Amino acid sequence: MLTFADVRSAEPLPPAEHTEVTRLLTLGTPGVIVPAAFEEAFYRDGNLPEQLRRLFAPIRPARIDEDALEPLAARAQALIRTSYLMDDAVQIFYRTLARANFQPGARLLVRRPDDGGGAEEVAFVPPGTAALQAVKRVWARDWTFGAVLGRLDDSGSVALETRATLLYPA
Repeated sequence: MLTFADVRSAEPLPPAEHTEVTRLLTLGTPGVIVPAAFEEAFYRDGNLPEQLRRLFAPIRPARIDEDALEPLAARAQALIRTSYLMDDAVQIFYRTLARANFQPGARLLVRRPDDGGGAEEVAFVPPGTAALQAVKRVWARDWTFGAVLGRLDDSGSVALETRATLLYPA
């Protein structure tokens, strides 16, 4: 994970992240980038791909039963929100938040760089448990009925590509 200040010395960011982070850096905004690899590790370490595959097994992309899909999407969101990150990952998250120098009590926005208005707002209280929960709520949005239906329509699969998540003052 990177703070916005770390971005200058890091590997180049993907275009959506680079544009958004550059804009925020220009404004002097402190922040944190939770990379797609961090979310991917969360899925892998929690065996979530297999659990999600089993959950959505009754859905046939060629003929989607929306009435069957809707409760499965709700269960998938709950699975993401209630799954745990590994202790090492949590500690990395907390240390990165500490390096970002957010003020205790500051309101943070948590969102995807490519998601126009879908931010979670949370008060920062060290070490950052509420911020971590907000990140997971943002990740769970990828499992809303509309998001899953869109992936089924576009690619014939519920699988998704993980993406970065940004945290910065509101």
